[in-house]
Amino acid sequence: MIDKHSPMPIYFQLEHSIRQQIENGELTPGNLLPSEREYAELLDVSRMTVRQAITNLVNEGLLYRQKGRGTFVAEQKLEQKLSGLTSFTEDMKARGMTPANTLLAFEIIPADAKVAERLSLKEHTPVYEIKRIRLADDVPMALETVYISANLVKGLTETITAASLYHYIEEELGLAIGHAVQSIEAAIVNEIERPHLLVQKGAPVLLIERNTFLKDGTPLEYVKSSYRSDRYKFTIDINR
Repeated sequence: MIDKHSPMPIYFQLEHSIRQQIENGELTPGNLLPSEREYAELLDVSRMTVRQAITNLVNEGLLYRQKGRGTFVAEQKLEQKLSGLTSFTEDMKARGMTPANTLLAFEIIPADAKVAERLSLKEHTPVYEIKRIRLADDVPMALETVYISANLVKGLTETITAASLYHYIEEELGLAIGHAVQSIEAAIVNEIERPHLLVQKGAPVLLIERNTFLKDGTPLEYVKSSYRSDRYKFTIDINR
């Protein structure tokens, strides 16, 4: 597992070895790793060296610690590229996973100042407010609130939101979705989000705000989401 004569630091070799075991399936999500003491005795290295390797993998999200129980292999994060505009449903199906929604609220409300601004509407214009939990293979991934002009997208129902909004908007209403502007920032889960996302107090989340526009420039939706950062990550291709 390690070569003490290598110029590569021992902690880095151990870290690399565990990472390889995860990548090739020798260690799978939920597996309990040997303790720091067991690793130290097996490899004849210091516990401090083992702790550094484990801590690096915990910080990377490949492992997680449970007080009094040990260190476990974490679930692999779902990766979404930011190079194209796709729906959550489309993303999950492309990965061979089963998408689902748990609808928390569906109503028409008067747009407040922020929602009106994001959708280029007058304040108090009727908008759909849709709150739902987004799931993949029955695991909650995100808590999402969507605002859409009720005058633009007509006939929206709870049944439709249980499937795919984008499919209904494009296929049933014939509206052409063009582009979106999205922001992402890190935060700590709050007490409203926590029971829906099934995470512990203090868990990190990714806060995402997105404005989606039709091809003619008309604002289509304003979305606020909280994604579990232990299950989701975003990547972007950057060209020079």
